[in-house]
Amino acid sequence: MTPSPTPSPTTPRADALLRLEGISKTFGGVKALNNVSLELQAGRVYHLLGENGSGKSTLIKIIAGAQPPDAGQIIVRGQSYNQLGALEAIRAGIETVYQDLSLFPNLSVAENVALTTQLDLNGGQLARMLDWGKVKRIAIKALERVGLPTHAGFLAAPVETLPIAVRQLVAIARGIAARASLVIMDEPTAALTQREVENLLLIISSLREEGVSVLFVSHKLEEVFRIGGSVIVLRDGVKVLDGALSDYDETKISFVMTGKQLDQTTYRTGQPQSEVLLEVSNLARGTAFADVSFALHRGEVLGITGLLDSGRNELALALSGVHPATSGEVRLEGSAVQIRNPRDAISLGLGYVPEDRLTEGLFLTKPIRENTVVTVIDTLLKGIQLNFAAMTAKAVGFVKDLQIATPSVDLPVSSLSGGNQQRVMVARWLATKPKVLMLHGPTAGVDVGSKDALYKLVQRLAEGGMGVIIVSDDLPELLMNTDRILVMKKGRIAKEFTTADLEKDLLTQTLLSEDSSAQQ
Repeated sequence: MTPSPTPSPTTPRADALLRLEGISKTFGGVKALNNVSLELQAGRVYHLLGENGSGKSTLIKIIAGAQPPDAGQIIVRGQSYNQLGALEAIRAGIETVYQDLSLFPNLSVAENVALTTQLDLNGGQLARMLDWGKVKRIAIKALERVGLPTHAGFLAAPVETLPIAVRQLVAIARGIAARASLVIMDEPTAALTQREVENLLLIISSLREEGVSVLFVSHKLEEVFRIGGSVIVLRDGVKVLDGALSDYDETKISFVMTGKQLDQTTYRTGQPQSEVLLEVSNLARGTAFADVSFALHRGEVLGITGLLDSGRNELALALSGVHPATSGEVRLEGSAVQIRNPRDAISLGLGYVPEDRLTEGLFLTKPIRENTVVTVIDTLLKGIQLNFAAMTAKAVGFVKDLQIATPSVDLPVSSLSGGNQQRVMVARWLATKPKVLMLHGPTAGVDVGSKDALYKLVQRLAEGGMGVIIVSDDLPELLMNTDRILVMKKGRIAKEFTTADLEKDLLTQTLLSEDSSAQQ
């Protein structure tokens, strides 16, 4: 049933697009939001910040009509509601790009982009006969704006066939296609490389100039400060800051978010050993990458970065055995090895934390215990049955060692925050006792406090003699954590940097330049 409007208890400001008054929400005795009030004006950018578990996602879902509040009022252009329905939110001009994208994998790009508009025009249902000409026109206009192809083949491509970063851009295109008054972007740059991020920042600027408000949720404070605007910080379900971003710096915002001083400029303090642990020579896979050669030393943290078409993702998948290389040589501890599938990689001591933990890594409905030990499940047999006590003990040990915040390993892994889910993924591979651990986008969707813990863990692993490879588009992350950085372009290593004296501006310039010459 559509909730009926109720009189507004207070008079909103004339320029207020959205007001929340006293919003509260409880889940199973846990107060996700506690008396949160805020106001969004038209044509402004607001940054909603906070650690995982602070209440950001719950607040977004209440605004978007995906969840009702337990108490409080939602006021849209002066019209007050006890709660919004999803279709009401769309009709009110509120469009949300969720962190999990919420795309239909079996539908085409064009269908996904035009979906919101079609639902609005047809009372919340898709018409029995879609106007395909109109669907394509809507999709093409939005896709052009986010820098994606608009040819017929791409429009017809099922979303499930696209790389995660392209899917992210498709979700953003759907968000701006509906001509919304308020666009909520939940971690929109988590899967994007530097070039796509730059384009998104231009999109946000143009939306603001058109009078559209943007509620931007991100754990990347550097991007937040580049965009500017206002900042709202939640901590433990309570609004603890609401003001102009220009009044603060990254250190102060981090402190407000976490209650801790996180002011380290670098985490890398150790030195790699002289022994070569992993050596890759002339590795290639079709048109994805070719002639890739590098060495990883014992105790070294190596960064690999590049844009969407650089081949960096495909290289990571090849080294993990997911999509094996077609030619070239890999040597581990001096011996040539074959990586034909993930089982080969695991048996050789190559661990891989994938780019998207939600769709490529975690079994979301299964307990934390099973998610932690699944890679070594065959070692936990007692006769022909699983040794439940041994499984629990191993999982509890990792929970303690990696400081995973949970009251019980019996809970589903979906109950954890993003940072704690990522630590479960790392624990899963540490259980195999790897010689080399590859981390693909290790802190995507992870708050600043959890990033701090993960970075310190990476350094501890390297100091213990493990070789660590970080594949990432987060340049500050690479600069703070690695010994060397390889920049890939068009399937080849274009440049290698020693991190100690490397300036971020030079790394950014190298990444975005059109020069794709091979490494000297």
